[in-house]
Formats: sequence, structure tokens, C-alpha cells
Amino acid sequence: MSPRNLLAALTLVVLALLVWQLRWVLLVLFGAVVLAVALDVPVHGLIKRFKIQRPLALLVVVLALMVGGLVVIRLLLPELITQFGQLTSLLPSLLGKIRTILASQPQLAELNQTIPDQISWDKVQPVGSQLLGFAGGAANGVIQVLLMSLLAVLLALDPQAHRGMLIAATPRPARAAMAEVLNSCRAALGGWLAGMTLSATAVFLLTWAGLAALKVPLALLSALLCGVLTFVPTIGPTAATLLPLGIALLISPALMVQVLVLRLVIQNLEAFLLTPLLLRRTVNLLPTVALTSQLSLGALLGLPGVLLALPLVVVLQVGMQQVVVQRIMDRWT
Repeated sequence: MSPRNLLAALTLVVLALLVWQLRWVLLVLFGAVVLAVALDVPVHGLIKRFKIQRPLALLVVVLALMVGGLVVIRLLLPELITQFGQLTSLLPSLLGKIRTILASQPQLAELNQTIPDQISWDKVQPVGSQLLGFAGGAANGVIQVLLMSLLAVLLALDPQAHRGMLIAATPRPARAAMAEVLNSCRAALGGWLAGMTLSATAVFLLTWAGLAALKVPLALLSALLCGVLTFVPTIGPTAATLLPLGIALLISPALMVQVLVLRLVIQNLEAFLLTPLLLRRTVNLLPTVALTSQLSLGALLGLPGVLLALPLVVVLQVGMQQVVVQRIMDRWT
């Protein structure tokens, strides 16, 4: 190996180690970019429609989000708190119901014996009390979210300056290509965020209406969980369905089947109608790519990695298509 190649290899190793050490900083920065793009979509619409300055448009959007958030919290938070209290009181009955069903089935008797006694509610309650010890970690997470939000506002305030900085750091022959890639990434990420937000809202409203029509307890809490976890495709909807299914099981197996059918109908509508319709002009992510990215980043970075896996894949897929495929592979002779 020549000294030049050895130096390049060592440089790559050092950069990889530096990226790993700064992974949380980079994660916060990428989250800020995602939030900035989400803010830029309505800001750009206001600028285009009313011909106002960007700072004023950003202020209007931020104030609208704050007022809307306060209204939603005021309307839904009391009911959510009540339903969360009901959930804690229903959990012992749910655990007992599951064990009774397992014990009544000869095929599942062995599975019932493998469930440790620590799963009983008397054992779970002290564990719940110990969760208060994670208050410091929760506070750290809140600080990271606030920092991410502040960075997002600063990025949305002057995106052209930050975009120009990235282009200026690119070698002159590749600056036009970099500008094109950045434009495509912004369009794909903005379209994906807008489409997923509308899809999650539709899932929340349909699930809430369906569970309320079936008279399932904790309908609002279950629907909110289903809507939020729509942003985590493949894994999220399946995990979210467990809560309304468990609550319905406490009432009757027939109601549980009805809830399962409801969730299957809604998720199929979301997967095969809403999502393709809303995301038809953006990047089409393969389920295998989405699931692999979620598992990989979840293993490396935990829950934040799972939440930011798909936005990152959207950006990487656009970059791969325009840089690796079009400018390298297609020109390979």
C-alpha cells in the first residue's frame, strides 16, 4: 500500500471514529433538519401565497403551531389523563385474563408455565415506582428536544445560507450536482413528512371513531397511540394494535375480534390507499429497507434511531439515486 493510500485509509478510520463519538450530536442535528423541513413546508406556502418575508412567515407558523398545540392539549389532555389512570387499573385484570386463557388451553399450558410470577401486578408495581429514577434521563431527553427545536427554527429562518455553506464546502466541479441533490432531498423529505402527517391523522381519527362506535374503553388513548406509531411503519401499527386488543379482551373475545378487524381494515386502507396516494410524488420506500433501517438504527441508537430511521433513509435513497446510480454506476464503462 502506498503512503498516500495508507493516509487516506487512516483518515477514513479517524473520521468514522469521530462520527461515532459525535453520533448523538449528529442525531440531534439531523432531527433539527427534519423539523426545519417540516416548518419550511407551510412557511414556503405562506411566502408564495401572501408575498411576506420569511421571518414573519416563520413566526406565523410557530405561533399557529403553539396555539393549535395548546388547544389540542386543553381539549384532549384531561381525557387522556383519565384514560391513563383507567389503564393502570385495568392492567392487573388484563394480565390475569391472559394467564387464565393460557391455562385453559392445553396447547398453551407450557407457555403459561414459562411466564414468571414477576409479571403479576404486585411485582410490576415496584418496578413502576423505580421508573421515577429515570427522571434525569427524561429531563435530558426534554433538553435535547428543546435544543433540536431551537436549531430547527434557526435553520428554517435562513435555509439558503446553510444550503450555500454546504455547496461552498463542495469541490467546484460538483457544486451544481450538490445543489441538485439538496433540492431533491428537501422535496422528498418535505413530501414524506406531509404525507405521513396526513396519514397518521387519518389513522388516529378513524381508529378513534371506530373504537368509540364499538364502545371500547380507552378509545382516545388507543387511537392516539395508533396515530403516533403510524410514523414507524411495519413495527408501529402492529405494536399499537396490542393496546385496544387487550382492552377489548377484558370485555369479550367477540369484541376483541371486532377490534382486530377494525384495525386490519384501517391499516390496509392506510398502507394501500392513503400512503401510496399521499406519497406518490416522493420516495417510495421498500418495506424491507424501512424495516432493516429501523432495526439497525434502533440497535445502535435506541428509540431516537427508530424514529429518525425513515427520514434518514429518504435522504440517503435520494442521494444514492442521484450520486451513486446516475453519476457513477450509469456511467461505468
